[in-house]
This record gives sequence, C-alpha cells and structure tokens, in this order.
Amino acid sequence: MLKLMQASLSWCIVKNSLKIALVVGTLLNLINQGESLLHSDKISWFHFLLNYLVPYCVASYSAAMNEIGRRGIDGERSESAE
Repeated sequence: MLKLMQASLSWCIVKNSLKIALVVGTLLNLINQGESLLHSDKISWFHFLLNYLVPYCVASYSAAMNEIGRRGIDGERSESAE
C-alpha cells in the first residue's frame, strides 16, 4: 500500500492524471449535466466534482500499479542476470 501511495504521488503520475481528469471530467460533465450548464440551471456540485475526481483516481491508480509492476519486473530481471 505504501508503494502504491508513493508511486501515485510522483509528479509525473500526478501531472498526467490531472490532464486525463480535466479532459474526461469535462466530457462527463457535458454528458451528465450539459442541459443545466448550457441553460444556467441548477447543477449538482457534488456530481460536478465527482466527474473530475473519479477519472483522476482511476488514472493515478492505473499508472501507479503499472509503475510498481514495471519496477518489480525490472528487479527480477536484474537479480536473475547476476
């Protein structure tokens, strides 16, 4: 769990996850609340923020797990090569 947190907080992963969350969250908000946004009606701020938070968490988790797996494979290869 500690490795996952450390990996997910690396600047490279945070930066890429923010970019993904901005694009996907904007699309989700347009899909889910487009009518309200275009007509200045009442919007659900909870859902508005959730539409950005969920893609950020998914992108961060996926990238962190990939990084951990890549390090594990590289570590195994270097040990077996010796």
